[in-house]
Amino acid sequence: MADPTTVRTDARRHHDPQVRGFASDNYAGTHPEILAALALANGGHQIAYGEDEYTGHLQRVMHSHFGPTAEAFPVFNGTGANVVALQAMTDRWGAVICAESAHIHVDEGGAPERVGGLKLLTVPTADGKLTPELIDRQAYGWDDEHRAMPQVVSIAQNTELGTVYTPDEIRAICDHAHRLGMKVHLDGARIANASASLDVPMRTFTNTVGVDVLSFGGTKNGALFGEAVVVLDPDAVRAMKHLRKLSMQLASKMRFVSVQLEALLAGDLWLRNARHANEMAQRLAEGVRAVGGVEILHPVQANAVFARLPHAVSERLQKRFRFYFWDEAAGDVRWMCAFDTTEDDVDAFVLALKEEMARQ
Repeated sequence: MADPTTVRTDARRHHDPQVRGFASDNYAGTHPEILAALALANGGHQIAYGEDEYTGHLQRVMHSHFGPTAEAFPVFNGTGANVVALQAMTDRWGAVICAESAHIHVDEGGAPERVGGLKLLTVPTADGKLTPELIDRQAYGWDDEHRAMPQVVSIAQNTELGTVYTPDEIRAICDHAHRLGMKVHLDGARIANASASLDVPMRTFTNTVGVDVLSFGGTKNGALFGEAVVVLDPDAVRAMKHLRKLSMQLASKMRFVSVQLEALLAGDLWLRNARHANEMAQRLAEGVRAVGGVEILHPVQANAVFARLPHAVSERLQKRFRFYFWDEAAGDVRWMCAFDTTEDDVDAFVLALKEEMARQ
């Protein structure tokens, strides 16, 4: 009888591993250290659905970053993390206040509302960041049965526009929301990039300043797949494990999600990856600023560069490097850097941008 653990593969590579673009940090592959961790967790049998040794150890790792009350619930993806977290923080009649540009509003296919069953109350912002004053535009009507009840404020760190909240800004939001009887959720799909940008531990702008629940991102920072809902205040949620299952986010072989997050967080891989991506974005921004006719739209504080340039230039440039329009009518684009972006990648892109602008 053949050994069932014998490795054989008939797969072959279908892409050029030297090709990298600036469309999304989701385009990047998996960091070698995380691939090694996945191999380490493989083999033998482990209890399914989160009762494995790796998920148990992940809880202790999360405590080192977010305090002894933190509890992590690994999930498959970022949308799942946000939906499960917001469901657990709201009633059926509840609503969530967020920036108009928030990922939960513009990039999750309506999942928070359609799957989570909650109402999003959006606020226009210039830079993607909420303030207590902006929150007050939607924070009313708790006793009005004709209006969805505001129960949660959701912010993203860093924001969908690449900007980063300071710890004091988040503290002000948390204090204000809590005074109004609301809870605070932080979408941390790129939380590592924000921590690297601020040069402070993640706890400094989460549990220390009053955030109740966060969605911790791994995929955009070198993981193969997998995020986690991290409950910082146990009193802020209800029935988390049931909602995770109900929302189709309970992994049977959870050890392979948990070991990736452990590989990121047990050492400094999460920070090394994020710092590098941020540094590449700064290099890109510096190169772009030297190109006449191109405008950088927002402060470059993490791993994203938002710019405005002639539409025809962007279309030609897209044939050489992958990236997306952010607002096609205005000519706005977004360029993202990842943990595996190289200096040569950035320099080649800036050179191509100069060449296409010169043709304009």
